[in-house]
Amino acid sequence: MATMPLETTTTPISQPHHDPQYDLVCVGFGPASLAIAIALHDRGIDARVLYVEKQRSFIWHAGMLLPDARMQISFLKDLATLRNPTSKFTFVNYLKAKDRLVAFTNLSTFLPLREEYNDYMSWCADHFEEQVQYGHETTSVSAVHGNDGSVERWQVASRDTETNQSKMVTARNVVIAIGGKPRIPIPTRGLESQIVHSSSYSTAVPQILKANDVSHYIAVVGGGQSSAEIFNDLQSRYPNASVSLFTGASALKPSDDSPFVNEVFDPERVDDFYRLAPESRQRSTLSNKATNYGVVRPELLDRLYEAMYHQRLYEADPSKWQFKIVPWREVVGFEKDGESLRLRLKNTSNGEMSMSDDSYDLAILGTGYERKGHETLLESTRGLLQEERFAVERDYRVKYRKDAVAEGCGVYLQGCCEDTHGLGDSLLSMLAVRGGEMVDSIFGSQTQQRARL
Repeated sequence: MATMPLETTTTPISQPHHDPQYDLVCVGFGPASLAIAIALHDRGIDARVLYVEKQRSFIWHAGMLLPDARMQISFLKDLATLRNPTSKFTFVNYLKAKDRLVAFTNLSTFLPLREEYNDYMSWCADHFEEQVQYGHETTSVSAVHGNDGSVERWQVASRDTETNQSKMVTARNVVIAIGGKPRIPIPTRGLESQIVHSSSYSTAVPQILKANDVSHYIAVVGGGQSSAEIFNDLQSRYPNASVSLFTGASALKPSDDSPFVNEVFDPERVDDFYRLAPESRQRSTLSNKATNYGVVRPELLDRLYEAMYHQRLYEADPSKWQFKIVPWREVVGFEKDGESLRLRLKNTSNGEMSMSDDSYDLAILGTGYERKGHETLLESTRGLLQEERFAVERDYRVKYRKDAVAEGCGVYLQGCCEDTHGLGDSLLSMLAVRGGEMVDSIFGSQTQQRARL
C-alpha cells in the first residue's frame, strides 16, 4: 500500500527556467493553475513551465476571507485527492504538516474555514514559488508563425504592475486561467468611492468606513451566498450600523447540495454534459442553477433568520429594524443624495420603479462575475478560429483551424467554459481531476512514458 509522504517545509519543487521559451505558460496562478502545477509534480514531468500572476503573492478571494466563513465543498475535493489520494498536496497532508490533523479531526466537519483553505492553497503554492512570476499582469497572447505559416508558438506579453516594464516570453502551449472580473451591471460612474463589489469587501470597506462604532447606513445588493455572508458580517463588524439587503427574489433561497443533485459536480459528468446539444446544455444548466447561483447555504439562512427574529422581539414593525432584508426589489441605479446614495429600485412583482426611503453611506454589490477576460487577451488570434467565438474542445483547447496551428501547440481555457463543460467549470471541486486532464492533454507522450517506467 502506498504511503503518503509527509513534509513540514516548503522547499521549491524545481529550479526556474530563465530561457524565455517555455513548454507551457499559465496565465494566472490561482487554484486552477496551481492544480496543474501539482499534477505536473505528481506525474514527475520535467517541463519548462512559467506561471504569470498579477497579484504580488498567492491569495484566494482576499476580499471574502471572512471570520467563520466556511467552505461549501468537502475538503476531500482539494487540489489533489480525487486524482491522487497519495499526493503530498492533499488537504490531509497539509494538516499533518501544520500539526493540526488530530485537532481538525476533532471538529467532525468536512467543511474547513475559508481562511484555512486559503492557507492550504498558499502552502501548496509556496512549493512552486520559483516558477511563478508574481506582480505581472498579462496583456496579450499572440501567435508566432513558423516557416510554413502555421502557428508554432505563442507569445505572452505582460507588464510589471509596479514598474510598468514590459516582458515577453513564448510557449508551445498556454493556459489562460485568470478567474472572473467583478460584474457590475448597475451604472456607478462618479460614485466609485461609495460602491464596492463583494470581491473587495473585507479589504476595501474598512478603508472607506474607518470607524466601526458609527451609525453608518449600508446597502447590500444581491441575494446569493456572498451577499448573505456580507450582510451577516456587517452586523458584527459595524454593530451600530443600519444594514439593508435588497434582492429581486421573493426571499433568500437555499442552495441545493443534496447528494443526488450534487452529482452534477462529479468529474465524470463533464463528458456527458459536453456531448449534449447546446439547447440541452442550457436546459441542464437552468435546472441545476439552485446548486450555485443566487442561493445561500441553509445553515447561514438559519443564522440570519434567527437574527431577524431577535429584532422582532423588541420591534414588531420590520421597517424600523436595524438589519433588514428587502425582497422583490432589484437595484437598478444609484443617485447622489448629498454625501450619501439613494437606490433606484424596481419592484420585480409588478415592474414599478421607486427610490429607496433611506440614503446610504455605502453600497456593496454581490452581483457575481464575468468570465470573458480571455477574449481580450486572445483578440489578435480571432482570425485563426474555427468559429466566430472562442469555443473549446473537450480538453479545453481553443478550437483554432487545424491548418492554422501546428500539432502539439495550443491555447487552453480554464474557468470560463460553463456553457460547454457544466456548472462546475468555475468551481474548486473539479480542479484536482481537471488538472490531471490538462497535463495529459498537453504532455500526453511524457505522461504515458512516465506511466511505463
